[in-house]
Amino acid sequence: MSRVMSAALLGVDGVPIEVEVRLSSQLPRVDVVGLPEAAVRESAARVRAAIAASGHSFPDRRVTVNLAPAGIRKGGAGLDLAIAVGILAASGGIPGQAVAGVGFLGELALDGRLRPVRGALAQVMALGSAGCGQVVVPEGNGAEASLARDVRVHTAPSLAAVLASLVREQPLPRASPPAPAAVPPGGPDLRDIRGQEQAKRALEIAAAGGHGLLLRGPPGAGKTLLARALPGLLPDMEMSEALEVTQVHSARGALDDRFPLALTRPFRAPHHTASRAGLLGGGTPSRPGEVSLAHRGVLFLDEFPEFERRALESLRQVMEDRRVVVARASGTTSFPASFQLVAASNPCPCGYYGSPVRDCRCDEGSVSRYEARISGPLLDRIDLHVRVPAVGFAELDGLPDGACTDDVRSRVARARSLQAARGFATNAEIPLGPLEALVRATPAARAVLGRAAERLGLSARGVHRALRVARTIADLADEERVDRGAMAEAVGFRESQGGGRA
Repeated sequence: MSRVMSAALLGVDGVPIEVEVRLSSQLPRVDVVGLPEAAVRESAARVRAAIAASGHSFPDRRVTVNLAPAGIRKGGAGLDLAIAVGILAASGGIPGQAVAGVGFLGELALDGRLRPVRGALAQVMALGSAGCGQVVVPEGNGAEASLARDVRVHTAPSLAAVLASLVREQPLPRASPPAPAAVPPGGPDLRDIRGQEQAKRALEIAAAGGHGLLLRGPPGAGKTLLARALPGLLPDMEMSEALEVTQVHSARGALDDRFPLALTRPFRAPHHTASRAGLLGGGTPSRPGEVSLAHRGVLFLDEFPEFERRALESLRQVMEDRRVVVARASGTTSFPASFQLVAASNPCPCGYYGSPVRDCRCDEGSVSRYEARISGPLLDRIDLHVRVPAVGFAELDGLPDGACTDDVRSRVARARSLQAARGFATNAEIPLGPLEALVRATPAARAVLGRAAERLGLSARGVHRALRVARTIADLADEERVDRGAMAEAVGFRESQGGGRA
């Protein structure tokens, strides 16, 4: 009997798995137990062929492979290497002490080559927490896996190379971490966006405080251009944030091989035909969706009312909790989802309701039904509502003006440093308890908020979100207290919540 350590992926987290192999004097067959999914059950055929291709003999006895803990469903092919090593260790082909304290991770090809697996970083981190000082991974996972701390990561091209290191003590190469190489945001510079001064101001406030943003305007007004400029205003990620993003994208299989460490904040723009599962995640095994792939970055939903109603309503709890919980009969999986939402919408189906230059072809009923596709509770969770009017030719033909992205980015960084000193990364994350004490609104500012709450019919959530936005505006002005002007500007971004009829 032998015991070999490996790991499986549960959501975006790794789970250490102990692979137990027992040989018995019965008719030759291979049994894999411990809640294996199809890819794991099929590993017997891959392991048998890979062992033969590596010049070793598969034992001519009954092989029982147990994957512990048995209560966790195991998916993927990353357990192949550990199963192969465990079988050879049980049959005496590998010294038992050679596998002690070593984790094995990788998918086997029929000729013995090692193929990379999803979620290598999370699984190597799990093996390190389980006491494995060394982990062997495929060459394709080396740079990513080496980001795990306190674990020596070695890479191997094939099962034969792994066996040579265990039997003949031929050392495997040590994986080296990737060189930091952030890809600069590819969005436009704010100076190149003509007109739209209010929208650009809202973009700066959103970036400084981590607030959600809804842009309403006719086609061609620049809503998409504004949304794509937001990532360039955000500060660089801390290393802890970069590891979180890397872990999520690796679990999805969306990690860029050229840049294994994600240093640029993600920008996700799913099409409006995306399903609820595509947005939130799911499947078998569960994989993160678009909201999790936008973790620590921006989620842009263009044509906001055109998304499936159930998909949009499911965002309500995600925006509050900053986490997705996918509950299935087989178990519950949790994915991180701390993102900034930027949504873009036309004022009506044809896009020209209220336009001074083009006639709207929609009747009143069509406009009402179009607005009703976005529920009030969902709108209430978006902090900034901005009208984006059409830009005239005079503005388009003029020279670029206004602040450039670098200038706004420096102001955003200053505001975020003030927020971090209060104990929260962004003002949007301030919980209800300390909100009043941290906002520090003057009596005149509170009077403005009170009048606006009665006039606009703001909910309690709307009032609290206006307080957070006002705090961000004060931070951008480097003010210790929220004054009347900051509160009035914050409330002004709630007034356009009425949509196309406002």
